[in-house]
Amino acid sequence: MNEQPFALLPELLLLTGAVTTLLTGAFLPRGRQWVARLVALGALLATVLAALAALDAGGTVYAHTYALDAATTAARLLIPVAGLLVVGIAAGRVAGNRRETEFYVLTLLAVLGAVLLAGASDLLLLAVAYLLSSVPLSGLAGWGRDRRGAEAALKVYLMGALAGVGLLAGAALLTALAGGASDYDRLATGLAAAPPTAVAVGVVGVLAGLLFKIGAVPGHFWVPDAVQGASIPAGALLTTVPKVGGLLAAYRLFDVAVPAERVHWPLLVAVLSAVTMTLGNLAAFGQADPRRLLAYSAVAQVGYLLMAVAVAGRGERALPALLVYLAAYAVTNLGAFAVLAAEPHDTLDDYRGLARRRPWLAAALAICLLGLVGTPPTAVLAGKLTVFTAAWDGGLAWLVLVAAANTVASLFYYLRWLVPALTLPPGPPGPRLRPGAERGPRVTVAVTAAVALLGAAGAVPLYGLAAQTLQR
Repeated sequence: MNEQPFALLPELLLLTGAVTTLLTGAFLPRGRQWVARLVALGALLATVLAALAALDAGGTVYAHTYALDAATTAARLLIPVAGLLVVGIAAGRVAGNRRETEFYVLTLLAVLGAVLLAGASDLLLLAVAYLLSSVPLSGLAGWGRDRRGAEAALKVYLMGALAGVGLLAGAALLTALAGGASDYDRLATGLAAAPPTAVAVGVVGVLAGLLFKIGAVPGHFWVPDAVQGASIPAGALLTTVPKVGGLLAAYRLFDVAVPAERVHWPLLVAVLSAVTMTLGNLAAFGQADPRRLLAYSAVAQVGYLLMAVAVAGRGERALPALLVYLAAYAVTNLGAFAVLAAEPHDTLDDYRGLARRRPWLAAALAICLLGLVGTPPTAVLAGKLTVFTAAWDGGLAWLVLVAAANTVASLFYYLRWLVPALTLPPGPPGPRLRPGAERGPRVTVAVTAAVALLGAAGAVPLYGLAAQTLQR
């Protein structure tokens, strides 16, 4: 047993921050709930700093149940930063609400669950992290306590419970087949001699839970309804934070624990990738609600990200490519939601004339939406190029062609939002903003748009850093 409490300092800071935020909000009047926001921001910032201080950490801790490697380090940095941006999006929209503190506590717990999910190197810890990251998502989806929020929370909870049963059953079966071993290193050895059919059933069960978490087919049904029914900040978190943790957990599972020669999982993941990106793009074509459009866009993006998972362990480029794409997608997607929070409307046509009303906001929207396509010189372009290259080198040339066709097709529905926003019609400037919308997250919009636009330049050192970390 190699207990090293300080090796888990970033995770402990998140847990302490969640408890402290809850206690702070419980003893403060409604008009001073902003103090809880500062505590949450402090916990997230402290987590990032602790993760930076532990960049050289390696190996596994606590009986090989938790890995300290490049994937975990990236999760410790990227997920709390995404949490910071979500809190920035929420500023001005949840401020003064009697449940303001609840939003920050649930955000911290969702971030903690996603980080643990990414670092889990044991099926039992994976199951615990799944539950910890699922419960806050249901709470955030129904945070507004209205009819649509209740429906969103119910769908997230029921789908999560169903997928969780599959994950628990699959984990139990794989552990039994491996002779009682649940940590990934011993699991790989034990499964090498197990019946392939039984191993395949267990892998499908575990994968079902992770597919729900990342919003991939067939576990994607909750995504559009939950994002549409939840508040905008909650929708931003739902489409970003669990995906980072779930994709890194899937990559680690296939890279370390499941031998490809016993179960032909690369083909299964590749097919899921192709179906997910195609369905997400096709479903987004007819969406008139910007929230549902971004939700189906998130589904399509998961399809591209799964390309790196499909070649896990089949080259040195897969994990660095996945990390670059995850960072680029997280910032760009959160930027689009920040624009939506700054000027919320129910239909795409309501954004007509945005370039005249608020030109800086229209410019940020153009950067983020075109960034999600992967147009130069945005960060997502670097992510797609690295993932496409890794998939091509891994022998999945057909999947790269499918992804390229989907990328071109996705431009259509993003332009359905951009064209009205960039149109300068004569007459009055269009519909008025809702009360409180002027307090939108301007700083978050500016930061995310700048990173999304210039992020391609930073992708090269990020890719190199991840590659160097893997070689240690």
